[in-house]
Amino acid sequence: MNVVEAIKERCSVRTYENKDVEDEKLQILLECARLAPSASNLQEWRFIVVRDRKMRSSLAQASRNQSFVAQAPVILVCCAESGEHTMTCGEKSYPIDVAIAIDHITLAAVELGLGTCWIGAFYADKVRKLLGIPESVPIVSLLTVGYPGAGATRPKSRLALEEVFRYEHW
Repeated sequence: MNVVEAIKERCSVRTYENKDVEDEKLQILLECARLAPSASNLQEWRFIVVRDRKMRSSLAQASRNQSFVAQAPVILVCCAESGEHTMTCGEKSYPIDVAIAIDHITLAAVELGLGTCWIGAFYADKVRKLLGIPESVPIVSLLTVGYPGAGATRPKSRLALEEVFRYEHW
């Protein structure tokens, strides 16, 4: 599979098989995140790997009671070491850098036969308390990882190219 095929195949998975993610595959995903680019090469992303069933259940509750979050055998809690760096364009770099690292994971997961789902619907204060994350550490997203269950994939609905792109000016 090439990267274009992985991009076309990737979708948000909300049903997972009751099957653990092999350590070797998880290490590949983590390595892909580690190799992601970042502003000024700060590499501020930090991840907490959660496999414990009880903690996954607690994280699902902190994610607005989305039960599929607990169903995933791995939850990555995607954070940033600091939220201080601002790029010249005026944007904070950490949410962008963490998102790039997450996207590396999502695409590598497809190639490995795994599914993922970005979770933005969560209560950061509850996640912070559950995992002992310091107040100074921004939590950007949660990411579920596992083998897609039956009916987990569906066709993507995307805008047409001409609706998204403009050439030479707005």
